[in-house]
Amino acid sequence: MVCIRCKMVVKDELIKLGFHPLVVELGEAEIAEDVRPEDIEKIRQALVRSGLELMDDKKSVLIQKIKNLIIELVHYSEEPLTVNLSEYLHQQLGQNYAVLAGLFSQVQGIAIEKFYIIHKIERVKELLVYNELNLTEIAWLMHYSSVAHLSAQFKKVTGLTPSHFKKMKSLRKNLPDSE
Repeated sequence: MVCIRCKMVVKDELIKLGFHPLVVELGEAEIAEDVRPEDIEKIRQALVRSGLELMDDKKSVLIQKIKNLIIELVHYSEEPLTVNLSEYLHQQLGQNYAVLAGLFSQVQGIAIEKFYIIHKIERVKELLVYNELNLTEIAWLMHYSSVAHLSAQFKKVTGLTPSHFKKMKSLRKNLPDSE
């Protein structure tokens, strides 16, 4: 679950199945009742019908928690990290970062840091498209040390400079419909 709507869908599905959700967070839910194996299958089917999936193996759950923490950090938090990403994940998950990084890379085929950077650049792209902030403001909001650092990272991930990306979006908006 990576959005508020997803949390609402999970909560609604659990209620429809007769459960009383105590907490529904990104990637996890806690319910008041004891859950039997047949209940788990009902929950799994309800979530699949809603386009979601139930993860019940420990590795998948841990990977999803890492993803959720990074997504929350990039998309929903305005506070800068006061520690580096590895320490933040260690603090949040209570696991050795080397173990987390190894598992994440093995399963996802990408390093945690690269996943984090990709999400930061996706957020920068959103902010560029909204056209409400200039690049300096975006760099500050996204906690980059400088516009040059943001631009270099943006180009490395997308192959484009932020200004070229913004121009391409503007050009695409002005194209006539091809219908």
